[in-house]
Amino acid sequence: MYCVKNYMEDVVDLKIDAIIKSIDICNCDKCRLDIKAITLNSLPPRYVVTNKGILYSKLKELEVQFEVDVQKEIVKAAMIVKDNPRHEESEE
Repeated sequence: MYCVKNYMEDVVDLKIDAIIKSIDICNCDKCRLDIKAITLNSLPPRYVVTNKGILYSKLKELEVQFEVDVQKEIVKAAMIVKDNPRHEESEE
């Protein structure tokens, strides 16, 4: 079965936890999802339909500049969420 997927979501998911751990920031589900949403809105989507498309995107992910761009956007998003958390105090 075919489906359309933004492969960038997988890339962000792979990198977000390590970056959150390296920054003193809340790791609750709400903050993590806010960081992910802000990051994805800052990066160009990479839509794929077939396995061939997924392989192409994985090759693109290996480029150094691509990795740096994704990490930079995750850090920027984390700083936004850190300064403006939207969760309740009890969720921390």
